[in-house]
Amino acid sequence: MKKLIPLSCLFAPLLFHSCSPQEQAIAEQAPVASSWQTVLQEKLPLLGHRNWIVITDMAYPLQSKDGITTLFADEPYTEVLGTVAQMIENSHHVYAHTYQDKELTFLTEDICPGIDSLKADMDKVLSRSGVTRIDHEELIAKLDNVSNLFEVVIIKTNLTKPYTSTFFELDCKYWDADKQAILNAKIEAAK
Repeated sequence: MKKLIPLSCLFAPLLFHSCSPQEQAIAEQAPVASSWQTVLQEKLPLLGHRNWIVITDMAYPLQSKDGITTLFADEPYTEVLGTVAQMIENSHHVYAHTYQDKELTFLTEDICPGIDSLKADMDKVLSRSGVTRIDHEELIAKLDNVSNLFEVVIIKTNLTKPYTSTFFELDCKYWDADKQAILNAKIEAAK
């Protein structure tokens, strides 16, 4: 059971309050809040093919599965999107298959004011040809299935536009389907 630490003990040096030696020791060990970038940067070397990173809007639900880590980013959506895309690009072990909700292509200014400029900003961050559009419910079902075995990291933003989630399915950067086919043929030939 976690022990609650009086707030005054966490800031005792600043407030000149005193607390018991035991409370002071616990306060010194209390975790410091990390930014979402720090958490993702620390997790990225542990992630590999079949892991997912998802950037979402504000109404995206908090999922309760053990295989899902949810972080909050207060920066603008496209800034978060660009940061995550760059982190993946700079990684030496993974790249990403990128998906977005198919519904996003049908959103227009008359029903979702501001969506055109958001789409244009998203296109600047992501290569349009490199994004696959899939029905939202299908993507959610994939995440649900994947998170049974593999880690999913969700970064929730303060964006309030629907169907704007971007899904990065990680894959191995140094091994691809062509190399696997060659290996499989060699194994089959050796039988």
